[in-house]
Amino acid sequence: MRAVVLYSGGLDSKLVLRLILNQGLHPLALTFFTPFTPPQLTEPPLSGVEYRNTIFGQEYIDLVKSPSYGWGKNMNPCIDCRIYTLKITKEVMDEVGAPFIVTGEVLGQRPMSQRRDTFRLIEKEVGLEGLILRPLSAKLLPITVPEKEGWIRRGALLNIRGRSRKPQMELAKQWGIGGYPSPAGGCRLTDPNFSHRLREALSFGEDSLRDMELLKLGRHFRLPSGAKVVVGRDEEENGKLSSLASSDGHLLEVVGFPGPLTFLSKGKGEEDLRSAASLCVRYSDGEGAVEVRTRRKGKEIDLLRVPPLEEGKILEYRLG
Repeated sequence: MRAVVLYSGGLDSKLVLRLILNQGLHPLALTFFTPFTPPQLTEPPLSGVEYRNTIFGQEYIDLVKSPSYGWGKNMNPCIDCRIYTLKITKEVMDEVGAPFIVTGEVLGQRPMSQRRDTFRLIEKEVGLEGLILRPLSAKLLPITVPEKEGWIRRGALLNIRGRSRKPQMELAKQWGIGGYPSPAGGCRLTDPNFSHRLREALSFGEDSLRDMELLKLGRHFRLPSGAKVVVGRDEEENGKLSSLASSDGHLLEVVGFPGPLTFLSKGKGEEDLRSAASLCVRYSDGEGAVEVRTRRKGKEIDLLRVPPLEEGKILEYRLG
């Protein structure tokens, strides 16, 4: 029998995938990537397990902007996210002929979305009452259809609850499961600093997929005109900034000295360009006024000679 398993690559999802395999079922491991959880999985979870991933785009950003059930402590719309994810999972379940869904959720692990009442709410919203199995906490929850029908042996399920990962880590040790990421990683929407950047960007109408990618990079500055400046912090970020540059932005780099690539988005004129150039100089190895090359659409358009931006302006313009 088939079952669709929500698979993030984290400890909990690895455990439930193994548990489902131990029960003799044939899981489809389904992974979702959002603009706020960059793809990290490069290989199928286990040999012989069917693996599929889905990437969320602009529709998901719109959900984050205005969730029906609100945000958590930061910009995390956990209940709306779960409903959205499970609606898509239900389509996959119907497509492959799987009669139920398995998740790695643990009762009480997350204060917003992993409570008894929230589990019931989400199942009702999606039309999956009794069809979502949560093996790690199943013995603490109402019996599900898969258990009633004998597709899953309830006696082999667990009664884990709360935020501690010690029971899961001990089980992983027993089963020889390793290579899972730290529980502290994951969705950027739970991070206060990223959430601050996101709120600020949305207030300026910056809500495209490219805007979301920019939020993950560099030092951010907002000029008085409303233009955004992003200064790379290392070679990897410089490369990403270059790839994200578009027709409405300028790329800047210091001539003759090591330094960051700097991206000016939606600059309003010469003053914005010079401010961005001065920021570029400030974070380079140049001393005093130096030359900065500016490019647009891959073509050099100007060569400016500017001093580094003064500290007072940096504090005024810097975000976060």
